Amino acid sequence: MSDEITREIADPAGWITASSHLGGECLEAKHLSDGRVALRDTEQPNTHPWIIRRAAWDKFITGAKNGIFD
Repeated sequence: MSDEITREIADPAGWITASSHLGGECLEAKHLSDGRVALRDTEQPNTHPWIIRRAAWDKFITGAKNGIFD
């Protein structure tokens, strides 16, 4: 991972937090400058996040909006 991406991940700005209808925060996502998306658990923000391709993220979001995970 490049130094630039490592710095982006460490920067607290830009992380988007998702929460469930039951309360609690669960997942944070951050769009990276190289087009990928970083994902991490809100309860463990200092662990290395998963880094996924933008195409995989877009398919996940489309599925969520269409109720595939309901």
